[in-house]
Amino acid sequence: MNKIKQFVSALLATALMTLVVPSALADAAAGKAIYDGKGACGSCHGPTGNAEGPVAAALVPKPRSFSEGSFIYDTDGDGQPGSDTDLFNAIKNGTAKYGGAATMPARPDIPDSEIQAVVAYIRSLKK
Repeated sequence: MNKIKQFVSALLATALMTLVVPSALADAAAGKAIYDGKGACGSCHGPTGNAEGPVAAALVPKPRSFSEGSFIYDTDGDGQPGSDTDLFNAIKNGTAKYGGAATMPARPDIPDSEIQAVVAYIRSLKK
């Protein structure tokens, strides 16, 4: 009976992953395309988010490394920096608006749904 419960639990977990993971991966995959393309994020943050893009060496302060998964801005004032909303706002409005460097420009030209996909991709870069 215990093996049947384990099997059913494993089967349900697999089914749940099938329902949840593809949409998360799709958002991250779409975000990568924007990050690499019109977002031009990789020019500073690097193609793998390690803050070693071709422009990074000339920037002061250095760009954030997304591989660390550590973010400093609390753009929505909820006391928890680095939420998806905080990342979204930092991309949409630039970080200077929140006391950061002007080297992270505002990107109001990128639609909100695409910024959300970029946030999903940035989250996927944490090692």
